[in-house]
Amino acid sequence: MHIRNAELETVCGVTSRLPANRQPEFAFAGRSNVGKSSLINALVNRKALARASSQPGKTQTINFYHLNEAFYFVDLPGYGYAKTSQELRARWGAMIERYLTTSSQLKLVFLLVDIRHEPSAKDKEMYRWIVYQGFRPIVIATKLDKINRSQLAKQKKLIRTALEMQTEDLLIPFSSETKQGKEELWEIIHPFVAAKNEDDGEEENK
Repeated sequence: MHIRNAELETVCGVTSRLPANRQPEFAFAGRSNVGKSSLINALVNRKALARASSQPGKTQTINFYHLNEAFYFVDLPGYGYAKTSQELRARWGAMIERYLTTSSQLKLVFLLVDIRHEPSAKDKEMYRWIVYQGFRPIVIATKLDKINRSQLAKQKKLIRTALEMQTEDLLIPFSSETKQGKEELWEIIHPFVAAKNEDDGEEENK
């Protein structure tokens, strides 16, 4: 998909009111330093639309990126940083839960994990939690360029087993360096955006 324009439209803190967007939203979750900012920047062909925090675990906001004035990427706070206080983790959890349970436009939830390692306890907890909220998360295995091609099948199996993924659940290996996996992700996202555009067109013609 060609991204003509992209902007950070809304930043929501713990006590902020979530925006009542009327266009499709696609959320990205994952632990700190798993590469969410790099993934978003790679997908939209921007170098610094999404900025990684200089202090891992300090990002406390939900960031809404408006793309092509037609849909949103939603960057959820990173989790799992060792130095983050229990109180802060609880606030993040409440904020993410509020978003997942109240957004009327959320179409897909992507969970990012590091392809080099077995998913952590926090990754497993987040996966189960997203499922509990009624979504089948699409797992993106980042940092694909950091492993050898011969390791790929083994690492994919490791992730699927650790997260207890179903056979039909999607796992997309991804590299922000080589952009491998980018087209697969857009193929997943595009139908939801196209369907919304068709619905809007029908409404205008009534």
